[in-house]
Amino acid sequence: MARLRFSIIGPLLAAPPAPGSLQTELVQLAAKTWRHPISGFDVEFGVSTLERWYYAARRAADPVAALKDRLRGDVGRFPSLTPIAIATLTTQYREHPGWSAQLHFDNLRAALKGSDPEVASYPTIRRYLKAQGMFRQAQPKRVTAGALAARDRLERLEVRSFEVDHVCALWHLDFHHGSRRVLTRQGEWVKPMLLGVIDDRSRLVCHLQWYLDETAESLIHGLSQAFMKRGLPRALMTDNGAAMLATETTTGLAKLGVLHQTTLPYSPYQNAKQESFWGRIEGRLMALLEGEEALTLDALNLATQAWTEQEYHRTRHTEINATPLAHYLAGPTVKRECPASTVLSAAFRIEVERRQRRSDGTVSLEGARFEIPSRYRHLERVHLQYARWDLTRVDLVDPRTSSILCSVKPLDKSANASGQRRRLAQAATELSPLPPSGLPALMTELLADYAATGVPPAYLPTPHKESA
Repeated sequence: MARLRFSIIGPLLAAPPAPGSLQTELVQLAAKTWRHPISGFDVEFGVSTLERWYYAARRAADPVAALKDRLRGDVGRFPSLTPIAIATLTTQYREHPGWSAQLHFDNLRAALKGSDPEVASYPTIRRYLKAQGMFRQAQPKRVTAGALAARDRLERLEVRSFEVDHVCALWHLDFHHGSRRVLTRQGEWVKPMLLGVIDDRSRLVCHLQWYLDETAESLIHGLSQAFMKRGLPRALMTDNGAAMLATETTTGLAKLGVLHQTTLPYSPYQNAKQESFWGRIEGRLMALLEGEEALTLDALNLATQAWTEQEYHRTRHTEINATPLAHYLAGPTVKRECPASTVLSAAFRIEVERRQRRSDGTVSLEGARFEIPSRYRHLERVHLQYARWDLTRVDLVDPRTSSILCSVKPLDKSANASGQRRRLAQAATELSPLPPSGLPALMTELLADYAATGVPPAYLPTPHKESA
């Protein structure tokens, strides 16, 4: 508006009118029509308004600044709201932050009914609520202490977007509940879960796969594939789901040197890149599969891989102003080489301690019994590493170095019933029994010390009786 006003009276400042002709110039300007810069409508201004603008601009060192709109003297003060009304409204908002502005206004009017000052209008109440930051707070889906604490924390702390400077410096991992059901091989309709792993800097999808559950087994299965395809990252961000916090997951990431970072509880906005990607999945991928009625898990996974590699990775991302594939290849990168698949599977396991039964050399593990090799029969307590969903690989490890000593096999009673017993492995030192030879060293030492005291024996021998 200041620029519009200056453009109207600017010619009068550039070429001042002759004495006595200012009024004539103002009348001519008042007869013209001007385009409003905000609404776009045609407007006209009166002679007195133009005259006020002219003298204000002529006296000021900065004419445009002098023609700006002045703030009202009561801005932010709300003189129509009494201290009692403000206190009542504030208490009302603190007790009911989920109410709408209309509901706050109606309850305030009912609470102050009969008081001397009249309650301000609804627009005033609405402006006051906005000015004080009293916005309507959505009720969390799960009304728990943690959900309420997360909502309050979000209100107190600022939220800022972030992006790391290197490829593979940070990956995001999350599960997404699918919107469509798939037909399983058992003839059942179920909704699958999509595991997604995304690079923070390039937005490249490291791995994407649908599963029928959200377990640590599925997570590690998909994450291992991401490692084998893209290398090892420096850090991985997940939420606080049971699969993400499973011992196999946390232990494996620590062994591989990947920093595990978790978001705050009930704070999905901290993993916003992953949440935003789910919108692409539903808006593009699932929309392309609407015509497929009997959708199976294999077909869904195949379509997902094709869409990811052929469209998503090659489509320009507005946030990074490049395609995810090009941004990933441009680097810079801090990725590490991925170890062999056997090393990966051995990393994502838990370590437990069990007492070995001396009777048959077995231990109990997940409701089954396993045989400890006879050469380790001297160990009272043994340490085993395994994944709870895969008992085909159970290893006996050294608790001091975590090095694998040998594999442990399940107890096969049927084979033991018909098989021959093997000889026990010989110990490192020969331990076969020998007959005692003379007095031991301690008794010899005690007798010598006792004789050195010179004291006679403190006992009376029995009288010697010769046989008749």
